[in-house]
Amino acid sequence: MVEKVGVLVVSYGAREVAIVDALTRSTKYKVEVYVADKQRNPFNVKKAVEHVVIPDLNVEDICRFVEAHKDKIDFGIVGPEKPIIEGVRDMVEKRTSIPMICPTKEYAIEASKVRQRLLFQETVPEVNPRFKVFRMEDFGTKEEAKKALYRWLDELNGLAVVKPDKPAAGKGVGVWGDHFTTREQLFEHFWENLKHGDVIVEEKIDGEESSFQAFCDGKHLVPLPETRDYKRAFDGDKGPNTGGMGSYKDVGDILPFMTRVDWEKEVAIVNKIFEKWKANADENQALRGMPFYVAFMHTGKHPKILENNSRPGDPEIINILPVLKDDFVDLCFKIL
Repeated sequence: MVEKVGVLVVSYGAREVAIVDALTRSTKYKVEVYVADKQRNPFNVKKAVEHVVIPDLNVEDICRFVEAHKDKIDFGIVGPEKPIIEGVRDMVEKRTSIPMICPTKEYAIEASKVRQRLLFQETVPEVNPRFKVFRMEDFGTKEEAKKALYRWLDELNGLAVVKPDKPAAGKGVGVWGDHFTTREQLFEHFWENLKHGDVIVEEKIDGEESSFQAFCDGKHLVPLPETRDYKRAFDGDKGPNTGGMGSYKDVGDILPFMTRVDWEKEVAIVNKIFEKWKANADENQALRGMPFYVAFMHTGKHPKILENNSRPGDPEIINILPVLKDDFVDLCFKIL
């Protein structure tokens, strides 16, 4: 007799469709899916036993949905960053004791690009580009901020990337030569972001980008095949940054422009960060889920890290789940 399993999926879009699909394709379990969705996704509606739309993915509303079905849910998976950063795992586990596959609020490092850079600087400084953190309280006037920024741009020969500290769904980053071609344009982008929080300005790194993802049970990392996404809208990458215009993986575990040595470097770098970070955790399972979804830039010398996210890649995980050899439900139980 096939065992019945109830799974909560917190959903934003296509990434979670891939998760729901992987769960319900299980041949070893009868999976009943309970979906807390940002919108009325037709695939999720069709597959779910219970489906609720929570447009802002508010963690309190998600938790109430779980509480209403807690006797039928065995575990939960969270795709989007917002509820992870806002502590959905902490709240659900505290109020229902249902285990969640995502990092705790404290270890959702996607919440701060500044915190990421400082962690990398402490652990693997060679992966960081040159960077500087700007805070509104450091400046009395807009003109003071502009002068400080321009001094830093002089050090970078004008080749800079402007990033808000807080997540902006892949749309807050501005790159010299792509999003602006004058210092005034760069400053306006910088200033609009600085109004809302800290801004980090980094040297622009050229190369080929790859996405590194790894499943984690809190104690071990299992790297997944490499993928690459495309963020810019329109043909020729002429448009603005988006949350993702699609992605691909090669027939093997690495991308066409990578060597096995490149991949081994990535694994070594992420494991070094993981071991340092894990040692600081109160309990090892705080990092459970996918605490590392790392954007690497391959420069022809040493790889650099552009950023790290605390969730499955959107859209990169869509390339991985359909080709898993293991039953995805079994894999989830191993993570737990």
